Amino acid sequence: MRILLVEDELELARQIANEVRRAGFVVDCASSIASAIEAMEEYPYSLMLLDRRLPDGDAIQIVPKVRLKQPDLRVLVLSALDELDERIRGLDAGADDYLTKPCHLSELMARIRASLRRPGGTALPPVIIGGMSFDLQARTVLINGEPAAFHPRELALLDALIRRVGQFVRRNTLMSEIYGFDDEVQPHALTVLVARVRTRLNGLHAGVDIRSERGVGCMLIKSP
Repeated sequence: MRILLVEDELELARQIANEVRRAGFVVDCASSIASAIEAMEEYPYSLMLLDRRLPDGDAIQIVPKVRLKQPDLRVLVLSALDELDERIRGLDAGADDYLTKPCHLSELMARIRASLRRPGGTALPPVIIGGMSFDLQARTVLINGEPAAFHPRELALLDALIRRVGQFVRRNTLMSEIYGFDDEVQPHALTVLVARVRTRLNGLHAGVDIRSERGVGCMLIKSP
C-alpha cells in the first residue's frame, strides 16, 4: 500500500515517514498543496496524511478534489488546528479522521490501521497460496501456520505480487509499489530484492515461487 504524507515540517515528516515505512508501507512525501496534487496525478494512494497549514494555503481545500481523483482514498488530517470548529470543518470537508498535533506516533499508526479497515477502504481478506497466507490488512505473513517476519520492502514486494497471483507484474509497477519517489534506488535493487525473497520463501518451504522473465516482470505462483 502507498501512503502520501503532506507535511512541510521536515523533521516531523521524517519521523512520521520512518514510522510508517517500518510498518511496511511505501511513503511519498509532499510539502505543499501543489506537490501533493502532482504526486496524486502520478500514483494511486491508499491513504493520505494531510497537514493543513502549508506554504500555499489550507490543505483542507483539496480534500473534495482528491476524492474525485481517487474515490477510495482515505484522508487523515494531522494538524495543530485543534479547536472544535476546525476539527468539524475538516471532517465536513471530507476527511475520514482528524488527529491534532502533537501526537504519539503509536496513536497515528493505530488511526492509519483503523482508516484502512473501514468500509470503502483497501482492506481485503487474507490471500492463501501454497503454504503461505498473506493478510493484506494487517500486512502479516503466515507460512505453514507459523508467523514469518519480512522486512518492509520484502512485504511490499509480496503485497504487489500476491494481489495479482498468477499474473506477471511489470517491473515499473513493482518499482512504483515498493519504492517511494524520494528513495535512492540502485539499478539492480529490485532484482536483488526478488532473489532474496525467493530464497527466503524456498527456505521456509512456503510452497510458492517467484517466476521472473526478462522484459516482462515477475509472477507469484504455487510451486509444482
